[in-house]
Amino acid sequence: MNIPNLTERLKVIAILCGLFVAVHFANLLSGGYLNNYGIEPREIDSIYTIFVAPWLHGDLTHLGNNMLAIVVFSFLCLLNGRRYFVIASFMIIAITGILVWLFARDALHIGASGWIFGLWSLTIALGWIERSFRNIVVALGVVFFYGGMVFGVLPTAGFVSFESHLFGAIAGILTAIFLERNRNLVTATNAPRPSLEFGKSRHPWRFLIRRSKHR
Repeated sequence: MNIPNLTERLKVIAILCGLFVAVHFANLLSGGYLNNYGIEPREIDSIYTIFVAPWLHGDLTHLGNNMLAIVVFSFLCLLNGRRYFVIASFMIIAITGILVWLFARDALHIGASGWIFGLWSLTIALGWIERSFRNIVVALGVVFFYGGMVFGVLPTAGFVSFESHLFGAIAGILTAIFLERNRNLVTATNAPRPSLEFGKSRHPWRFLIRRSKHR
């Protein structure tokens, strides 16, 4: 799997943060009108908003808290590769949004908290599912520093969409299981790989590294 280096991971995160800020700025200019595109449970006309709501936030505090969490968990998820992050994020947002639309309270549900809780639970689940040294260490670190997030899936303040937290956590676990069982989806099968072949040179005992493509 192609694991992006630090610079590439930071570029992806910078783009995400830029999009969050741009959408919030546009929302402020519209007087908060864009918040009407939050998820309205069981309203047929709002089903498409499951992909819009994660980018909308009520105020700067809401935006700042979610952006900080997105930076942390996106960085950790990107350890598995950009393709993995993109597919995992899409699945988490879709599953969370559908469950919120089906079962949440009648209200406008906005914010990236479902996405965040999904990446959080996915990171922990990978430590158990894959059991590689890296994923176990990362999972233990997340449990140690962010274990308190588990209480976010419980009903608290009335204005907090705990449903997004709960369904996001469920979506993250389901996504981790699905992607582990379908590794071909997150593996670049057409990427060139090095192969060892005897080459014609003045030193026939040496190997040449050549590039061969999957067919």
